[in-house]
Amino acid sequence: MHICGAVLIDTTWVLSAAHCFKRSLTPSDYRILLGYNQLSKPSNYSRQMTLNKIILHEDYSKLSRLEKNIVLIQLHHPVIYSTHIFPVCVPDSTTKVSPNNLCWISGWGMLSADKFLQAPFPLLDAEVSLIDEEECTTFFQTPEVSITEYDVIKDDVLCAGDLTNQKSFCRGDSGGPLVCILNSFWYVVGLANWNGACLEPIHSPNIFTKVSYFSDWIKQKKANTPAADVSSAPLEEIASSLRGWGNYSAGITLKPRISTTLLSSQALLLQSIWLRIL
Repeated sequence: MHICGAVLIDTTWVLSAAHCFKRSLTPSDYRILLGYNQLSKPSNYSRQMTLNKIILHEDYSKLSRLEKNIVLIQLHHPVIYSTHIFPVCVPDSTTKVSPNNLCWISGWGMLSADKFLQAPFPLLDAEVSLIDEEECTTFFQTPEVSITEYDVIKDDVLCAGDLTNQKSFCRGDSGGPLVCILNSFWYVVGLANWNGACLEPIHSPNIFTKVSYFSDWIKQKKANTPAADVSSAPLEEIASSLRGWGNYSAGITLKPRISTTLLSSQALLLQSIWLRIL
């Protein structure tokens, strides 16, 4: 059973939202699955890998879990790139993204607050537009979206969505990527952080952790973290078929173990990863 999304940024590192790891910070409790087209049907490209280290941002707090909501994950074994598995670029701290840029969100989360994604659990994606801070704040000060604790759009987040076509992320999509085309390359501009109630109709845009804000932090942590000791790392596991949301919602007892999955059936979605509970 999955809980979140994530994004591959090079052969051994993954980004996600820190609040996705509230159950455990023990690397052995997690798995990363790569190369899925449909979650219930692993292919010859599908891979399942183990984690070496989970690095939460130092200023992240469960008490105010929406600020500094980012985590860096180190894998035991380097990822072998293929037509189905490939990383996304990380923007510099000075990178600017225009509202005219082509941007996309993707994930395997719920379709709405009371509607689960059904088997075979295909990846869903949507084109969205960036929204400036002033306009974004007004969406969270309306009767339809009464979320007083989230009424300030801070420097470490950005806003995007498509209210016209009712496109939004939902439960299970947290930590997943907002990717935009910059200079002919796909960059992970944001990580799904929070939004208003995931109901129909959608009254507010989505809030994403701004990756460029944490660019220097990402570089520093990667540079200061020793490479994983491959000789003592667990062997790569056989890719498993995933059950999706349905069993979890029915109240079935699940083994308390969490993992991630990478799907890349389309070029622009090569970086999508997904967290689940087995």
